Amino acid sequence: MLPAGTSAHRRGPVVETVTNWSLRHRAAAILGWLALVALAWAVGTFAPGTDARSSPAGDAGTGQAVLDRQSTREPFWENALVQPLSRAATADLVTTLTTSGAAADIRSPLDDPAQVSADGHSGLVTFRLTGTGTELRKSLATATASVDAVAARHTGVRLAQAGDLTVSGAVDKSIKEDIGRSEARSLPITVLILLVVFGSLVAAAVPVLLAGTSVLAAFGFLSLVDNWIPVNSATSAITLLIGMAVGVDYSLFFLRRVREERAHGVDESIRIAARTSGHVIVVSGLTVVLCVTGLLFTGLDNLRGLTVGTVLVVGLAVLAAVTVLPATLSLLGPRLDRGRIPLLGRRRTRSRFWATAATVVTRRPALWSGLATALLVLLTLPTLGMRLQDPAPTESLPRSIPVIDAAVRVQEAFPGVTMPAHVVLWNTRGGPVDTPALRRAIGELTAEVPHPAVVVPVDRALVVRIPLGGSGNDEAASRTLTALRETLLPRTVGRIDGVGYAVAGRTAEAHDFTAQVLARAPYVFGFILLLAFVLLLVVFRSVAVPVVSILLNLLSAGAAYGVLTLVFQDGFLAPLLGFTPYGGVLGWLPMFLFVLLFGLSTDYHVFILSRIRERRRPGVPARQAIVEGTASSSGVVTSAALIMTGVFSIFLSLAAVEYKMLGLGMAFAILLDATIVRGVLLPAALALLGDRLWPQNAVAGLKDPPRTLHLS
Repeated sequence: MLPAGTSAHRRGPVVETVTNWSLRHRAAAILGWLALVALAWAVGTFAPGTDARSSPAGDAGTGQAVLDRQSTREPFWENALVQPLSRAATADLVTTLTTSGAAADIRSPLDDPAQVSADGHSGLVTFRLTGTGTELRKSLATATASVDAVAARHTGVRLAQAGDLTVSGAVDKSIKEDIGRSEARSLPITVLILLVVFGSLVAAAVPVLLAGTSVLAAFGFLSLVDNWIPVNSATSAITLLIGMAVGVDYSLFFLRRVREERAHGVDESIRIAARTSGHVIVVSGLTVVLCVTGLLFTGLDNLRGLTVGTVLVVGLAVLAAVTVLPATLSLLGPRLDRGRIPLLGRRRTRSRFWATAATVVTRRPALWSGLATALLVLLTLPTLGMRLQDPAPTESLPRSIPVIDAAVRVQEAFPGVTMPAHVVLWNTRGGPVDTPALRRAIGELTAEVPHPAVVVPVDRALVVRIPLGGSGNDEAASRTLTALRETLLPRTVGRIDGVGYAVAGRTAEAHDFTAQVLARAPYVFGFILLLAFVLLLVVFRSVAVPVVSILLNLLSAGAAYGVLTLVFQDGFLAPLLGFTPYGGVLGWLPMFLFVLLFGLSTDYHVFILSRIRERRRPGVPARQAIVEGTASSSGVVTSAALIMTGVFSIFLSLAAVEYKMLGLGMAFAILLDATIVRGVLLPAALALLGDRLWPQNAVAGLKDPPRTLHLS
């Protein structure tokens, strides 16, 4: 190692060079970071995006593209359930809606038997909202007030409204509230864990501030990106939680190493941390970024926004960790430990618990690796019955939301009405499509479907709204959708020359989205596995290291899949977590979980392995190096994992079942990865490999390694 006083002026690897610059120009580093965050905030505030619209996949995307080319929009429809069916209440409702001016094309049980439920107990009043643009919201408010007024006059009858705008409005409101709750709850949990780890208010505040500013900057730049790439609410929520998790983790890795090297002085301890933990942070951040880019192989707009959000926030977190964090720590110096809390944050360079665990495991590695592998395989078994299926809005949100309860009641009485298929018809040669021949073909089509359909002109196109039955997204609806596409449409509309057709709508979009995810999944998984292998091979110069790492990550992902299936598809613990199982797992979640888990778990893997390799450098026997390296790194890894687990666990308290799935899947996978996998399986596997872990020439090279490969 170079003398303490010379490292600041020696040109070395990029991370050290950047850190040395930050130490010499502390004010410039800190003010530069604040200026970047302020610029991002200004961009997000004064130059927001235009909300680029995502294009659905497959046939649904084709239909939506045709509608987007029309000069007018498809009208919005609402449903009002009358239960029990009352002629007086129904007549009053029809009259009130008609005179309000907010509704048109009203269909009711009074003049259409198809608007009466199969058991005769319920009636459905369907109407189109009048107006366009901002007028639609006024029409919706007027129509809703009309339904409420009629309900107040007929106290013995339930009137429940659920339709295109009311349901989507309830979903949007719930998502905004969920994001607000996640923001409010993530900060206290993170601060509490950091207080336990560091025992100091100042030391705990530094990672939170760096992570928070990274997230703020990412949100600002995302607003600009939204001009070209769709950024939805799910992207915002996931960007927030990933940003807080990795931002705090990277700061934690750096801070803990600085504390360990404090005997060398403030600035020199920061340089050592940059040379060791700083390299780990850069490698880990790069891995997360590259892994997440694998989602681009899906070709799906929704996942493009998610990819950009994750890349932005992780990249900013890495930049903060190697620039403004060293400058801040140098500026604070001994003041970093101010605001100490008694009994917390005691300085330890090694974990007694993990030292004992590693000692026990490495004595009998075959036994412990067998037991841990058997446990993970057992948890993976439910995955064999996993069914990918997106929930309908009535399945995603709880019935405690009045509009969702109304939609469920409408769905039960009139299956498929709240999520109809939108059969889009257009003239392939240009011009209007509506002809007598096409109308006859539509009549033949609607006569073959089990539920009444509505034909809606949209400029030069036609949309036939056909209820699919079932819950809208279940197997019954999927069978009807398949029959519609493969049999009914080719046999009727398909016989008319010059008429194109495609099936859009929520059910079709979810079906096509999942189909494309499954079709592209091999490319995504192959890219991630190859990337992980090459990256770890370059970093550790060993074939065994990437092979072991990939196998352990596959076991973690498989166990997480199994738990997701057991809990959300089969309903285990459903009452405790506050949701009703709908018989499936979110279509994109397994792939996203795999990508994110592979990226994030590399943080822990590289951190632990580099500490073990550091112990091997002086020629320490392999088993002793494994124990010492695990003992000195697993404590901080566990702390980092607890922060990530705590942050992702917040999703379990949110309303939407999709967020609950993501929260449980990520929290369980990360906690499992940092305990069973990294604390038991990894030491056991390394002990079984022994001196074969690195080739003989690499082991010799480790005794006096280049500074660029000095990772810990």
